[in-house]
Amino acid sequence: MIEHTVTFLLKHASGSVEEQRFLQAAAALASLPGVRDFAIRRQTSAKNPHAFGITMRFDSQAAYDGYSQHPEHVAFVQERWLAEVEDFLEADFEPLEGGTLS
Repeated sequence: MIEHTVTFLLKHASGSVEEQRFLQAAAALASLPGVRDFAIRRQTSAKNPHAFGITMRFDSQAAYDGYSQHPEHVAFVQERWLAEVEDFLEADFEPLEGGTLS
């Protein structure tokens, strides 16, 4: 299991139509093959300057790779993400082997 997480700050004003259109386009990624437990959340901590976070899970590295290379994901990154995201941080997590934490 891989949990893919990205937090980000948009170039758009908070609450703007542009912000909503970006989030709607991002939400469409939930329908791509292999994506599980997709969620978009608003950041609430003053410790993090990013306004949003997206999380999703994949059953395997192959499923994650398939998502990353999917034409719709590639198009979203090229057409929306690169043009509209001011800053981001990406992290991918796997459960600890043999551990009770997951």
